[in-house]
Amino acid sequence: MPTLITFTISAFVTFLTIIDPVGLAPVFVGLTSHLSQAQRKVVIARATLISAAIIAFFAIVGRFLLDRLGISLYAFNIAGGVLLFMVAIDMLFGRPSGARETKEEEEEAMTREDISVFPLAIPLIAGPGTIATTILYVGQASMQPMLLLSVFLAIASALVLAWVAMRSSSWIIQRVGRTGIMVFSRILGILLAALAIQFVLNGVTTFAHTSGFIK
Repeated sequence: MPTLITFTISAFVTFLTIIDPVGLAPVFVGLTSHLSQAQRKVVIARATLISAAIIAFFAIVGRFLLDRLGISLYAFNIAGGVLLFMVAIDMLFGRPSGARETKEEEEEAMTREDISVFPLAIPLIAGPGTIATTILYVGQASMQPMLLLSVFLAIASALVLAWVAMRSSSWIIQRVGRTGIMVFSRILGILLAALAIQFVLNGVTTFAHTSGFIK
C-alpha cells in the first residue's frame, strides 16, 4: 500500500494531467468567443459544478457498478491504464483525443448554445479518462479515510485549477502563447504515459497474485 504522501502526489499529478486545466484555455476561448464576459462566468460555474457532480457520482457508485457487472478491479486498472496511455499519446503528438472529445462532438459543439454541459463538462473535464481515474484511485484507497481524503483533495484541486484556467483563459494565452501551452501539454503527456503504464503493471501484478502465478 503506498504511503499517504506518495499516494497524494500521484493522485494530484494524475488528475491534473487528465483534466489538463491549461489545455482547456484555448478550447474555452474558441467555444465562448461569441459570449459576453458575464455569460462566460455562468458557463464556467456550470461546467465546473456539473463536472464535480459527475466525478462524485462515479467515485461513490463506480466500484458498485464494477461489482454488479462482474468486472474486477485489476481488470479496470489495466483498462484504465490503456485508456490513459491513449490520451497521453495524443497529448504527446498534439492530436485531439478521442477519449475526451471526438471530431463529430467538436463540430457539434460549435452549433450549441449551452456548452457548459457539452463539451466542457463532458467530455473535456469529466470525460472517460477522468471517470476511469476516479474509480481507479477510489479503489486503491480501499476505504481508508486518509487516502480517500487525498483523492477528494486531488480532484477538488484539479477542478479549481480548471476553473481558474477558464476564468483566466485569455490572459494565459496572451502570456504563455500557444507554443507554451503545447510544450506544457507534452510534458504532462509524458507524466501521464508513465502513470498509465504503472496502472497496467499494478493490474497485471494483482492479477498474478490473485491467480497464484506469484506467491
